[in-house]
Amino acid sequence: MAIVRWDPLREVVSLQNRLNSLFQDYGRGQNESEALSAASFAPPVDIYEDEHKLVLKLEVPGVKQDDLDVQIEGRALTVRGERKFSSEEKQENFHRVEHRYGTFARTFTLPGTVDAENVKATYDAGVLQLELAKKAEAKPRQIKIGVGSVGSGQKQVEGEKKTA
Repeated sequence: MAIVRWDPLREVVSLQNRLNSLFQDYGRGQNESEALSAASFAPPVDIYEDEHKLVLKLEVPGVKQDDLDVQIEGRALTVRGERKFSSEEKQENFHRVEHRYGTFARTFTLPGTVDAENVKATYDAGVLQLELAKKAEAKPRQIKIGVGSVGSGQKQVEGEKKTA
């Protein structure tokens, strides 16, 4: 039998991690019962944009495509889903369960530059990607600069003397 040295800080760190997890979950839900539910979770999201579109990437591994719901109402984009816990054997003895299961809902406020009618959603390898096209007036425009001398196309104003 090996002798294991007792480290009092290990227990403090373990307690701190548990408390952080508890407070991280608190307040995420839509109502009080969801906020206090230990099963709720919020998938992480990356949001970026370029000159043509706004892109959201949500990590939802283990969630089936049929269990995802994406809705736009006004300027609010809501993604809902559920990660279901399935036990394949009836007599499983789990030593640790760190994955979060249950329902989730994330709501994002869309900027006015986004065309809510032009949305493309794809789901691949546990990542839900939403591409929202920008409105035409929001896209940057290139202004062409002509070559020539200033005033060559101007008409002479009446009353001005012409100097030659």
